[in-house]
Amino acid sequence: MKDPESGNRLGDYLRARRELVSPAQAGLPPGGNRRVPGLRREEVALLAGISADYYLRLERGRDKNPSPQVLASLARVLRLDDVERTYLLGLAGARPRAPRRKRPEHVPARVHQLLAQLRIPAFVEGRAFDVLASNPMALALSPRLRPGQNRLRSLLLDPEEHAFHQDWAEAAAGFVAALRTTIGDDTDNPRFVELVGELALSSQRFRTLWARHDVRGLDGGTTTVHHPVVGELRLHRDKLPIDDVILVVYYPDQDSESDEKLRLLAALPATEPVVTVRPPP
Repeated sequence: MKDPESGNRLGDYLRARRELVSPAQAGLPPGGNRRVPGLRREEVALLAGISADYYLRLERGRDKNPSPQVLASLARVLRLDDVERTYLLGLAGARPRAPRRKRPEHVPARVHQLLAQLRIPAFVEGRAFDVLASNPMALALSPRLRPGQNRLRSLLLDPEEHAFHQDWAEAAAGFVAALRTTIGDDTDNPRFVELVGELALSSQRFRTLWARHDVRGLDGGTTTVHHPVVGELRLHRDKLPIDDVILVVYYPDQDSESDEKLRLLAALPATEPVVTVRPPP
């Protein structure tokens, strides 16, 4: 898969990040007639200690092998964090490679056993956020955690998911940025091609976020959701890699109000079995 914008991934990333840094953040006067958002190319070059002509060549894809020192300077000027800096280095160091053989994502039998034992919402997802397996508590938390669903598609296209998340905008931004991080240089993976293409056609929010070229890990944290039956739940989320898939668990603070509400949810009749499906090809 190539970025929808072009095949110049390094230049696209530099341009997108440049547009997100204000002159004030870079210690520059704002100026009266700025025709571009963020920093100008020549300002980035000046602050990074390189020539404006060389920086222009980087953005236009005429030079795709800048030195580590140049990349470090650009990362500083563009205010990149550790995840973003690593992503930038990966773009600059990418080399042509043989196509990878697509391997179906598989949920090990022991993980099915673990899901059956857990009394908290838990499910297994693939690299593209396809739900591969889930336990009854996950489905009680959200029917959109049913195997065969895609978490990012649901988040962006399902109105119920919009209402479910207390901070939907932040959740959407985090998921899109995590997808770009996950893709890395696996740009010809058919599943990523399909998902990005579908969302680019159907979601303006996705197109806007994708154009920012944000990268972010989505390893864990705490979230607040609004359940239609038990109301507000404050839950911690952990993501545990197992082989080629990821086990995701949600759990509340012990003896908290959210803990009591989850127990109430657990008492409701279970209607969904734990199953496994393969993501679409």
